[in-house]
This record gives sequence, structure tokens and C-alpha cells, in this order.
Amino acid sequence: MPLQGDRSMTSAELLLCAQRIQAISQAGIAYATNAYDLERYQQLRALSVDLLQSLSDEPYEKIIRVFASETGYQTPKVDIRAVMFNESRQILLVKEKVDQGRWTVPGGWADVGHTPFEVAEKETEEETGLHVRAERLLMLCDKKKYPHPPQPWYVYKAFILCKIEGGTLAEETSETGGARWFSQEDLAELDLSTDRVTHSQLEVLFRFAEDPTLPTLCD
Repeated sequence: MPLQGDRSMTSAELLLCAQRIQAISQAGIAYATNAYDLERYQQLRALSVDLLQSLSDEPYEKIIRVFASETGYQTPKVDIRAVMFNESRQILLVKEKVDQGRWTVPGGWADVGHTPFEVAEKETEEETGLHVRAERLLMLCDKKKYPHPPQPWYVYKAFILCKIEGGTLAEETSETGGARWFSQEDLAELDLSTDRVTHSQLEVLFRFAEDPTLPTLCD
């Protein structure tokens, strides 16, 4: 007999459950003080992998490798994105090779040993050929609050405003298939790499082009 108020969970809700179970089990494995607790947390981690596999077509072994192979207390991964506007209030986007040439703002995972501003500057140079100076954090997002495709990790996204100081816009790099300036009116027609940036996030970023004094946004 169904429970009162019973309803089916969405894939996004199930993914969040898998992420939370994995985080709890990983912390438990790190801090368990006896063999019985350790075994329970290991079983909990296995359940999180089973749950994720039910939502994915990926092999079980790959899920373990990318989702359940870390140790210690689990924290969100951090994705750094560099935002640049020109004098015409256009934003610079790059074509992401690993996502079939879809458009995104330059960036990537935060690197150990580098500050967020340093990552934004480094990623921009690697993906566009431009030398930039990071100026301010525009927006810090919790990825689950935006229409990104699901992925195993829990992610925060930092959008950092950068100013171009030199270099030449590259036609192609090892990671990107070119870069172009786009106006806000162009956004609706763009095929975006939505794992990296969404139309709604770009619309918010354009507010900073209109009014640079807006305060930093944080979920």
C-alpha cells in the first residue's frame, strides 16, 4: 500500500540523494573509529554507486572511479569561469572541443595551488590566447539551481570578471575551436555547452555589463 503523500522522485532529486549519500559515506569511512562502523559506511557508499548507476548508462567500474574513489571529507568541486566584455557590451565565448563545438565562457576546474583569480587568468590564456587580469567575482552559483545536465559531482561555479591586457585572440587552441564576441541578442540562437554555462546565467552576467556596480551574487 502506498504511503500517504507518496510521489515519484525526479532524476535530479535521485542524483542529489546519491551525491549526499556518497558524501556521508566518504566522511564516515575517513573518520570511522571501529571496524563495524567502517563496514556500514562502505555499504552505504556501495548503495550510492548503485543509485547513480540506475540513473546512468556508464559502466559500474567507471562510476566507482569517478564518483566513489576519493578519500577524506568530501566537499564540492569548484568550476572557475572567466567573463570578459568589450566596449560594445559583448561577451567573449569559446567553442568547447570536448562538447562538439558548443559555446561557453572560458574556464575549467579549480587547480590546487592556484587562487580562483589565477585559475581564471590561466584558463583564459590557454583557451583564447588573451592575457587578462581578474578583477572581481561576479557570481557564485550552486550548480543544482540551474538547468545544467546531471553529473556525479556536486559543483559550485564561480564567474569572475576579467580585463584584457594583451595577447591575440586565437583561432584555435588545444581545448577550443575558436572564440567570438556575442551580444545579448545573440544568446537565443546559440548552442551552448550547458554543462559549463546556461542561457539564464549568461542573461544574469549581461546585467553586470549594463551596471558594473551591481553587487556580487551568491546562491
